[in-house]
Amino acid sequence: MIGQEPTYGYELSMKLQAFGLSDISEGSIYPILLRLQKEDWIAGEMRESESGPKRKYYSLTAQGRAALADFKQQWASVKEPVDRIIRREEG
Repeated sequence: MIGQEPTYGYELSMKLQAFGLSDISEGSIYPILLRLQKEDWIAGEMRESESGPKRKYYSLTAQGRAALADFKQQWASVKEPVDRIIRREEG
């Protein structure tokens, strides 16, 4: 989601919940964002907020885009066999 557009922590949490990941809380988002920032996969930038204090918006770095591409490739190599196993069990 950060790769699609810069986003801040709370907004990211809400988006993930909207996609059905209801167990992901704000409290678990921020440690992950910090880790990704330390890895130089995302960069944070403070921006003015329309309501309240400034917010830290995160965006992908070049290294982050490369890591995301690698993850997608790895995910596909796991997802496809698992999907076949599930379909076989259902059929």
